[in-house]
Amino acid sequence: MTNQTPIALTIAGSDSGGGAGVQADLKAMSANRVYGASVITAVTAQNTQSVTAVHEIPADVVAAQIDAVLSDLAVNAIKLGMLFSVSIIKATAQRLATFDGPVVVDPVMIAKSGDALLQDAAVAALIEQILPLASLLTPNLPEAARLLNEAEATTPEEMIAQGERLVAMGPRAVLMKGGHATGGICTDVLVDKGGVVITRSAPRIDTANTHGTGCTYSAAIAAQLAQGLALNEAVSVAHGYLQAAIKAADSLKIGKGHGPVHHFHGLWT
Repeated sequence: MTNQTPIALTIAGSDSGGGAGVQADLKAMSANRVYGASVITAVTAQNTQSVTAVHEIPADVVAAQIDAVLSDLAVNAIKLGMLFSVSIIKATAQRLATFDGPVVVDPVMIAKSGDALLQDAAVAALIEQILPLASLLTPNLPEAARLLNEAEATTPEEMIAQGERLVAMGPRAVLMKGGHATGGICTDVLVDKGGVVITRSAPRIDTANTHGTGCTYSAAIAAQLAQGLALNEAVSVAHGYLQAAIKAADSLKIGKGHGPVHHFHGLWT
């Protein structure tokens, strides 16, 4: 097929408030000029303030969704988000074992509201079955610490060291995201088996509207990879897109809590 439209697939949970999860992923993918397809792993009753219910999709239905998409759509890149349970992780890993494109893994564990989005029993399965499939793992500092069973990194040197230890667990590269750190500058570090690839820093933006930043970042990276960019270039482009989306977040008036970033800041305000 010539001149195929780039396609990215998100496998993640649904956010009824529209700011994170599959909804954020599809918005970010579209804003980054790719066609987004989706597989729903869980349905959350969620808004800008809290998650009030989580309904797990049966693993066989998750597997059927993946089969339906991959058997028909020529997917260029896949982003994994909320996988929630051991059975969903197992089904996803089995289906992706033969996928030969880039896989971006956002190890979603806790919502912005503090609610759990990954069962405790599923952390080991995520490490054992999903991390080895990852072209890129994109943890924030609390997620990296939990995966490593260590304290959170507090310095760039500790972020790099934890990124290197995570690479040793299977991913081909790790993007350590510094949004949870303190200070006026947020720094992200991309690490692979050879060490630090790139560092991206930006001033911390004074806004409460950061719901879905992790989902948006990883989905934007997947979208850029789907268009053929090298990993370091994809991260750089996605980083710039996310910063602009956060800067424009306050132009949206959504909900009473942590509002979403503005995925379509380039189209309307």
